[in-house]
Amino acid sequence: MDQSFVDYVKICCRSGKGGAGSVHFHRDKFTALGGPDGGNGGRGGHIILRGSRHHWTLLHLKYRKHVIAKAGENGSSANSTGKQGRDEVLEVPLGTVARDAETGDVILEITEDGEEKVLVYGGRGGLGNANFKSPTLQSPQFAQPGESGKTEWKILELKVLADVGLVGFPNAGKSTLLSVVSAAKPEIANYPFTTLVPQLGMVSYYDFKSFTMADIPGIIEGAHEGKGLGLRFLKHIERNASLLFMVSCEAQDIYTEYKILLNELKSYSPELIDKKRILAITKCDLLDEELERELDRELKLKMRGRNRIPVIFISAQTQYRIQELKDIIWKQINT
Repeated sequence: MDQSFVDYVKICCRSGKGGAGSVHFHRDKFTALGGPDGGNGGRGGHIILRGSRHHWTLLHLKYRKHVIAKAGENGSSANSTGKQGRDEVLEVPLGTVARDAETGDVILEITEDGEEKVLVYGGRGGLGNANFKSPTLQSPQFAQPGESGKTEWKILELKVLADVGLVGFPNAGKSTLLSVVSAAKPEIANYPFTTLVPQLGMVSYYDFKSFTMADIPGIIEGAHEGKGLGLRFLKHIERNASLLFMVSCEAQDIYTEYKILLNELKSYSPELIDKKRILAITKCDLLDEELERELDRELKLKMRGRNRIPVIFISAQTQYRIQELKDIIWKQINT
């Protein structure tokens, strides 16, 4: 398995302690007994996640088990607020989800380049004694301590973010298609599970337009129960805007294979069924025109009245109808 692709890390985050408020009274050569002028403490540093399109994996965080932000500085005289603690910013790929390690609850998601969200907040700075002056308390001799930082374990999980995700059984031709329509060079071989990690490719379209395509490791029946690569790959499909189902023309029953794929997705997450879909019948260089027409007629009969989706016969090897497929995808992800 490609060790450079890391889609899960668990890290201990410790945000900075807030600085203490100051107890101080104004003094100068003209004032012997001035009022309180103790400043507030600075807040402790946050742990922040920032989206970066230059990262596509969490590998750079794999061995960074502890992330520690700086403490805020104490307040001082003349109502001077202490300097806030330096934030610790972690750059993560687009599609990163942060969870609480104890409860599993989703805290935040990063989906845009440059987007910043606070993962763990730093402690608040304490108030200086100047804040506590009142008509009945002219000279407060106290201030607030800074709020402690938080130490929490967080899980960062990457769900590949792409315009279209390729869904199919092993050897359906997903990697071949990606290699033909983009600059991505996934491993291709005639045996199951050649693709062990998601592969992303940028597909060029007309007038300098483009869209992203993700080759997801092949499904097997029972994947939603963890069989095969199971849940590891299913989570990556959640973030794709559209799903391109790919079934080989060599399949014993194309429609049955498509239904199995659909059922695996539905069993994992019913919301996936609401995504836009396309069905591509692959390796059609093995068919003659008559057999293709016959298979097309059979499919249309079986899918009649069942939420009809676009169906196209293609061959990545010979480029047969590849441009037409790109047209269908582009129209679907932009409507």
